[in-house]
Amino acid sequence: MRSEVITVETGRRPAVRDVTAEAQQFVSGEGDGLLHVFVPHATAGIAIIESGSGSDDPDLMTAIDGFLPADGRWRHRHGSPGHGRDHVLPAFIAPYASIPVLRGRLALGTWQSICLVDTNGDNAVRQVRFSFLPG
Repeated sequence: MRSEVITVETGRRPAVRDVTAEAQQFVSGEGDGLLHVFVPHATAGIAIIESGSGSDDPDLMTAIDGFLPADGRWRHRHGSPGHGRDHVLPAFIAPYASIPVLRGRLALGTWQSICLVDTNGDNAVRQVRFSFLPG
């Protein structure tokens, strides 16, 4: 298995960042196999979603705000107001995804992108680990 960590700046407010190009660069030149994408954070996730059309940010963030509002209901209260929801996020948007790789190309659908979802404005920089397992 080959593995690499990239750093992604998400800023000080909730964000969705497309990391598909970085993932494709990581598997470029490989044969068939499996790419595993993982964020080693308790308050972020990985989503396979269309990006750049509004489906990612703001639509995904609007949906998250609807089912995980950033308000005072959370028992986990350190950090910015509503920070407890950030710790619940990975139960809904897992911190990992696996994508088939065929002849060194991500086998994503036409409109699918690999996106880092970060609702935690307290951490402006995230890490994403790419791991390739040859077939």
